[in-house]
Amino acid sequence: MMFEGIFCPSITITDDEGNIDFDSWGKHLDHLADAGLDGVLIFGSIGEFYSVSLEDKKAVCDFVAKRVGGRMKVFIGVGDTNYANVLELTRYAEKAGVDAVLAVSPYYFGPSAPTAEKYFGGIAEATKLPVILYNFPARTGTDLTPELVASLASKYPNICGIKDTVDTISHTRKVIHAARAVNPEFSVFSGFDEYYLVNRVSGGNGVVCGLTNVEPELFAKMHAAYQAGDFATAVSCAERISKLMAVYDVCDLFVSAIKAAVKVNGLPISTKVFEPAIQATEADEAAIAELLA
Repeated sequence: MMFEGIFCPSITITDDEGNIDFDSWGKHLDHLADAGLDGVLIFGSIGEFYSVSLEDKKAVCDFVAKRVGGRMKVFIGVGDTNYANVLELTRYAEKAGVDAVLAVSPYYFGPSAPTAEKYFGGIAEATKLPVILYNFPARTGTDLTPELVASLASKYPNICGIKDTVDTISHTRKVIHAARAVNPEFSVFSGFDEYYLVNRVSGGNGVVCGLTNVEPELFAKMHAAYQAGDFATAVSCAERISKLMAVYDVCDLFVSAIKAAVKVNGLPISTKVFEPAIQATEADEAAIAELLA
């Protein structure tokens, strides 16, 4: 497979004014790499891609490629409402030396199938890098169907994976079946933490999920156990992950909950998320600390 295992959609760490905090973010990225994760996604949904300037995104591309490139895979999320920015960041990411770009569907006006082919095809043609599709219909308003994914994979050889953030395994299973008929090496990740085991049983390649920011060692242990056929350990890790899913519901926005959990676990970061958003409170942090304990 092109990509497999556990990938962390990293939080974007800023100071209280919203400026990128490279020092704290570097420490966080080191932790993810040292914990044994297979890769990191910068500027996914938990990375607040929708609120970060193109200029900051470029600076972060260079920073992350230098900091952890070679220790784990680096994916850059190129989503934007402006297609020119999408293509510009795609080209920049390739120059920065990352491993792949991840492209979410255009949102607000969700694309028809022909528009989606044109949109993702344009991204694939703008780079030699692998392109990972990002399907999140709850946020974008449209679904990347198994047929559409297979069609894109057949037309563009560098479209070679998907993050399927859909809260049903049947959709992901059908994507695996359709895409693999075209490209047997096509990587399929689930976007929800608790779907690792059922993703693998369905023939998928792992997860790209938020709690990896909080307990990366737990996810690395589960993946290693599954690969080794030690299913008792894998299930035991999955049971803890299932309990930890409650963390997401503590705050108004799931991004806040993950930032607060990283802080509770010992990295002294600002839990500020970009406005408009309800920020995490001390009471939220206390509730999260209890769940982690």
